[in-house]
Amino acid sequence: MNNTPVALSKSSPAKQPAPTDPENRAKRPPRATGKKKRIKGPRTKKKPGNTRQLLLFTSLEMVGLVSTALIAIMVLLGYWADRFSGTRFLTSQLPFAFGILALAVSAILFTSLWQRLRRWLLARSLMLPAALALGIALVAGTFVIQGHFFHAFGHFRTLVGGKEEASRRTLAHQVYATYRRHDSSQLQLLIDRSMPYSEDIEQAARAFGLDPDLLLGIAAAESSFLPRPSSDGGQGLFQITRVPEVVMIQAGRHLGVASPSVMDHRHNGFIAAATFKYYLGQMKNDLFLGLLAYNIGPANGGLRFIMQQYGATDFVTIQPYLQTLPRDYPIRVLSYALAFRLYRQEGSLPAYEEGLNAIRIQHIGIPGF
Repeated sequence: MNNTPVALSKSSPAKQPAPTDPENRAKRPPRATGKKKRIKGPRTKKKPGNTRQLLLFTSLEMVGLVSTALIAIMVLLGYWADRFSGTRFLTSQLPFAFGILALAVSAILFTSLWQRLRRWLLARSLMLPAALALGIALVAGTFVIQGHFFHAFGHFRTLVGGKEEASRRTLAHQVYATYRRHDSSQLQLLIDRSMPYSEDIEQAARAFGLDPDLLLGIAAAESSFLPRPSSDGGQGLFQITRVPEVVMIQAGRHLGVASPSVMDHRHNGFIAAATFKYYLGQMKNDLFLGLLAYNIGPANGGLRFIMQQYGATDFVTIQPYLQTLPRDYPIRVLSYALAFRLYRQEGSLPAYEEGLNAIRIQHIGIPGF
């Protein structure tokens, strides 16, 4: 038996046992499986503040655009209706229809252009579209307040209101014409006489939800602020005669007394306010009919009975039947009320025919109208 040791070859080193150290095992690179893992980055969350700002600016933008669109529609339709008013098909109705079509096409084009402009503005700032829309609406609103579109809005009301609006405008111009014919010194005298009673009258008007200038106009037409008994039994500033029992109850409730006295100036004003409010409700809030009913009172069954008797439906149709009754009473009351409103706002009584006073006075408007 050969006991000679065998030399190990350098080219074939002996196999080392697999390392069992967990540290060495951890250092091994992972095996390639052929699948690439996706590296997920941090998720970007929308900030709540940015969402709220976007909603706020979008809402403001819509408010500005809608306001501008409403003003533009009313003005353009008003001008268009005035330009082509009439009953002929070729010269009035057809051109007006083409105007409506042109307005619709213009609205579509404007919407398309605004969308492009909006993208350009949003690329620069989140608030720019809202700021521009509100700016345009503010400019349009300024023109409206200053009365530049006053006549256009008047024609638009006539277009929409039809016969009712046409009658209203006719009566309004009668009020303006009556104010124009008044002597300014006489009007100023009425205003001066009203000063001692104005505070009580204003309180009565507020108590019954009426315009104070309107109630002052009634007193001016009834007594010229010279409270004395009249030949038909009227008493005080408002020439109170017979009034419904419910009126006395309502006036007493606001005054805090059981039985209001027509001889007391303050009580007289509250009774008048309650009476006018009563007749105004009876006439379905028609201002002219309410004033006429106040003046007629319970005589001849009251205005409601007279209208039912003749089949009249409004102030225009009832006038021919009022031969012995004051048909111009509402016109006089409202012309005095207009004078009180002008003095309250302007501090003077501008002459209707001078300069642009007519437009300014019409823009201020008739109290209660």
